[in-house]
Amino acid sequence: MNKAELIDAMAAGAGLSKADAKKALDAFIGATTDALKKGDRVALVGFGSFSVSTRSARKGRNPQTGKEINIPAKKVVKFKAGADLSKGVK
Repeated sequence: MNKAELIDAMAAGAGLSKADAKKALDAFIGATTDALKKGDRVALVGFGSFSVSTRSARKGRNPQTGKEINIPAKKVVKFKAGADLSKGVK
């Protein structure tokens, strides 16, 4: 499912116009992004939670040359599925 298909499904499920569903999805994505930038955790009970984790710097290898390279530390977004979502997928 891509973004356009998700907007269609949200509009049909909530009885909204596609334009309103797109605004709602964009607002959710923006609010979640802003919260994660601040280091907050976004938890949606039953669905799951988004959080930011830091990966430490490490050494790796270039697969083409075999030369050792340094991989810098970085922040990554993690998602942990909630119980309801996990049960719904089974």
